[in-house]
Amino acid sequence: MKTDIHPNYETITATCSCGNVIEVGSTLCKPLNLDICSECHPFYTGKQKTAETGGRVDKFRQRFAARSLKK
Repeated sequence: MKTDIHPNYETITATCSCGNVIEVGSTLCKPLNLDICSECHPFYTGKQKTAETGGRVDKFRQRFAARSLKK
């Protein structure tokens, strides 16, 4: 490998908006601020919301059921 061409790889602190502090390796070499992490993301916390699409499917079936009766 060539010398003096690779960036420095150091341990930095990444701070989330929820207050969680994580130490990670990076070539950035300065503290990092995160918007979301595994401590506050809905997927990891189990507070995930799902979209209900049942109403849309029923609406679609009603619309096209009327068309199939006309033929």
